Amino acid sequence: MADARRTRPYLFYDTATSVCATCLRRVEAKILLSDDTVVMEKWCPEHGVARVLLADDVAYWRRAREFFLKAPELPLRFSTPTRWGCPYDCGLCPDHMQHSCLALLEITDRCNLRCPVCYAGSGPERTEARSLREVERMLDALVEGEGEPDVVQISGGEPTVHPDFFAILDAARRRPIRHLMVNTNGIRIAGDAAFAERLASYAPGFEVYLQFDSLEDGANRVLRGAPLLELRLKALERLNALNLSTTLVVTVVKGLNDGELGKLVKFALAQRCVRGVTLQPVQVAGRTEGVEPGRDRLTLTEVRRRLLEQCDVFRPEDVVPVPCNPDALAMAYALKVEGRTVPLTGLLDPEVLLQEARNTIVYEKDESVKRHALKLFSTGVGPEAAADTLKELLCCLPRVGVPKGLSYENLFRVLVVQFLDAYGFDTRVAKRSCIHMVQPDGRIVPFDTYNLFYRGDAAVRLAALRAGVDAASPSVGVPA
Repeated sequence: MADARRTRPYLFYDTATSVCATCLRRVEAKILLSDDTVVMEKWCPEHGVARVLLADDVAYWRRAREFFLKAPELPLRFSTPTRWGCPYDCGLCPDHMQHSCLALLEITDRCNLRCPVCYAGSGPERTEARSLREVERMLDALVEGEGEPDVVQISGGEPTVHPDFFAILDAARRRPIRHLMVNTNGIRIAGDAAFAERLASYAPGFEVYLQFDSLEDGANRVLRGAPLLELRLKALERLNALNLSTTLVVTVVKGLNDGELGKLVKFALAQRCVRGVTLQPVQVAGRTEGVEPGRDRLTLTEVRRRLLEQCDVFRPEDVVPVPCNPDALAMAYALKVEGRTVPLTGLLDPEVLLQEARNTIVYEKDESVKRHALKLFSTGVGPEAAADTLKELLCCLPRVGVPKGLSYENLFRVLVVQFLDAYGFDTRVAKRSCIHMVQPDGRIVPFDTYNLFYRGDAAVRLAALRAGVDAASPSVGVPA
């Protein structure tokens, strides 16, 4: 029998490679399981020991790591060699394990807001912008690496203030991009009906990714520096009138707006144009005025738990890991039929997601998954029956057909996206990152590492970290 005095009060699950949250040097870490929590403990020779919460649901976290894993899908081309090791080689290097499911192009650093929380550090005082020619080169680099990029998001700053905004959308449309998005705070949509109508001309295969953090202006002031609710509602009014596909994106901060996730999902379901909600726990990167990591950070499982507690639309089995990066992404899909919402994800065999789906971030565009989803619903099966077991539904299939007129408008998704920061950084997760930033020089950098190591002044510190690696291993090779 083990001596309790010699037994540590946790399970030692694994080792990891992380970074020190203070100096960003690469450090060794342990993954520990205790009291239904997952904790990373890491040690920096200069700054000592640090412990950070990775998850508050051990069962979900382990299932994500041990079951929801699909084979890596690589880009057609890598643009940087592996020399210093993850995360110091981004671009993508050959050691990266996932292509770009979603690629962002930041076309300007200027913004018509100066949000206290902004990973890009944007604001009215910033004047930098990519020229149309530069953006076209960025698009070409992405197509060269992806062939047919799944999702491209035009971002900033605030992209709608770029003088060549519509020329940039036209350039994107001339390329084989499956789904095009614009990431916006909605100010121009709310204030300019003609602008909104012109946006709608890019549909289908086009979506507005609308910043929508709260239904309370107190939270909006903290996150965005202004009472923006009325403006956001005006933007939604225009988008609803146009039925232009829209995703509401929520930056989630503990104790600020994490208590209204269920309310936001129900609000979104009532909007004709809204196809889903993306919940992003705050990433401690860029400008984070008033954000204290120990107090305000949330993990993916904490956001998932709050969503399930506050919203009766989804069950635990409906909010599942996304197989391309299950540590960082969770999703739930539902079908909106005759004014009712029917959870969909839990009815799909997980093997469909693991073996057949190319891109499970927006798998309504994936024909194999859509085919399986459509089999579950028909005009002969009402919403009540659709909520019953999969077995009961399948019994009806020989007598019914695929529902007529079912389209993207009937699908609704909730996506939880946890971007890595220096506190919970894990190279295992970074190597699976599938949300990437396209650079003017053609490099494609994971969003997580870009904000920590490659954006602005962070690049200076990165150069010092690389020099430290070179000094420690002067004979380091550069693979072809």
